[in-house]
Amino acid sequence: MRKLGLIGGLSWTSTARYYEIINKAVQRTLGGQHSAPLLIESLDFAAVASCVSDDDWDCAATQLIDAARRLEAADAGALLICANSMHRVYDRVQAAVGIPIIHIADQVGRAMQADGVEKAALLGTRRVMVEKFYRQRLVAHGVSLLPPDMELAERIDRIFYEELTIGRINRESQRFMKSELTDIAKQDVQAVVLACTELEMIVDVKANVLPIYDCTSIHAQAGVEFILGS
Repeated sequence: MRKLGLIGGLSWTSTARYYEIINKAVQRTLGGQHSAPLLIESLDFAAVASCVSDDDWDCAATQLIDAARRLEAADAGALLICANSMHRVYDRVQAAVGIPIIHIADQVGRAMQADGVEKAALLGTRRVMVEKFYRQRLVAHGVSLLPPDMELAERIDRIFYEELTIGRINRESQRFMKSELTDIAKQDVQAVVLACTELEMIVDVKANVLPIYDCTSIHAQAGVEFILGS
């Protein structure tokens, strides 16, 4: 098996999910007591979030670059950035290391393309829903996206920062997301992209009218494929 590095703590709640998905998949494939060879740089999300709230992406990029370099120095063969929004600085982090960083949106786009999905709704924090850095990656895989709903983006931002990143599950937020997904299913789309690694905590990805592409699971599975060389 090859060693995979995770840049996590963005937040720790989603990083724990990555760790669980990857290890369960490796054990399921190899059997017995096998587990995944992982290196984890778990950053202090408060420090990263402070950079983002100040719109200081140089600050955020520096923290991720330093983490990526430490993981490379520790012999990781590839990296995952365990957050959708932090892929805003993906190109800068990738340029700073000599090992591949598996891009979350590329993996989701390939999965949708393989399934023949051509039109979808993108749900995530405000920057992911609105800015080009994420949307363009999906469009490059032939996926047309609904225009961003700014009111929904702001509500998801609040849920993300005030609840999910501190491990809080709010029933009202669960009901809100279920209602929004029901409304989206009435529009001219084939699927929904769940582009916030924490949203899986309050969305049942298997119990919706539309197919849901959960970025956390898809990205973690790409890490498993790297580890196993498949």
